[in-house]
Amino acid sequence: MPAYEISIDGKPRKVELTWRGENSFTVKLDDKTLNIDLQAEKPDLNRFTVRIDGKAYEVELSEIDRDGPFHVKVDEATFKAEVKTHTRRPVMTALEPTSPTPTRRTPAPKQVVEGAVTAPMTGVILSVMVEKGDQVEAGQVLCILEAMKMENEITAPRDGTVREVLISEGSSVNEGETLLVID
Repeated sequence: MPAYEISIDGKPRKVELTWRGENSFTVKLDDKTLNIDLQAEKPDLNRFTVRIDGKAYEVELSEIDRDGPFHVKVDEATFKAEVKTHTRRPVMTALEPTSPTPTRRTPAPKQVVEGAVTAPMTGVILSVMVEKGDQVEAGQVLCILEAMKMENEITAPRDGTVREVLISEGSSVNEGETLLVID
């Protein structure tokens, strides 16, 4: 998940992005989470409409300068923005051993755990949207699993409270492995 340190009118902000679809993503701005849908009006993406949790805003960008400030116009208000840093959370560190040849994964043995949410296939966890103790509703996205270059939303099978989160971003999982437990 890309993470940025930005400045809006001189105020530092932390932004993390999680892609949900072609023009749809979740943005964590400081400690607030927003659902965003993007619709470009021109191919150059300097003018577009952004829907934040269902409310539409017209956005116009000046030329984005990655080394300095640039202007962002949202509806009738103009802000000075600057990208301070851009990092990707590492999936592997230099000290972790790597296998020189691919290994075949076998499905994890299925354990019967009441309320368990299991991986439908082998893959890598791109993002986790819930924490232990969170209230969830049936159909709510719990995490994103990447498998065969496809992003798969893992959703809550029922309403409840997250009792355990057994995964983290970047972790590999096997088919049938328990990801979370919901009471």
